Amino acid sequence: MTKKKSGFMTFLFSLIPGAGEMYLGFMRMGVSLMGMFWGIVALSIFFNTGFLMLIDVIIWFYSFFHAHNLQAMDDEEFYALEDHYLIPVDLDQQFWNKTNITKYRRILAWVLILFGAAVLWNGFLDLLYWILPEQSWNYVRSISNYIPQLVLGVGIIAVGLLLIRGKKQELFEEGNGGEAYAGETDHSHS
Repeated sequence: MTKKKSGFMTFLFSLIPGAGEMYLGFMRMGVSLMGMFWGIVALSIFFNTGFLMLIDVIIWFYSFFHAHNLQAMDDEEFYALEDHYLIPVDLDQQFWNKTNITKYRRILAWVLILFGAAVLWNGFLDLLYWILPEQSWNYVRSISNYIPQLVLGVGIIAVGLLLIRGKKQELFEEGNGGEAYAGETDHSHS
């Protein structure tokens, strides 16, 4: 870690998410924040959903105040602070153990399937542009602008339903799990 930097320059760099952290020498934190910010911008543009940009506002404010909090630390705290990614990427860390990879594999699979479907859809639209007459193409293009929003909306609802179902199942197992198991055990002895 280098010595603490200028407060004015920290202010200027903190206007760009992640750049303030990078200026202060925390490259991993800065890259994480910058990657999240611009990744959400790209997703928002790709899926034509402006509401995702609300997440970017939160990331911007977090990054801005985080850089200023780093600058305001006393020297001992500043030099003791470790630079780390916001999402663990080291294979030795607990996050990347076999249990967590197995747990999140289905989510990753669905993300990849949706991304592949979107790439195929865009390729299919490019092909239709050359095949269809202009009037028909205008109808197809108008309809196709809403499909990413519909897919994202269905995906959000599906995740919500899965979370509700999982919570109901967890509550049911907590309330009846022990009793049902004891009843089965007693029934097997008779």
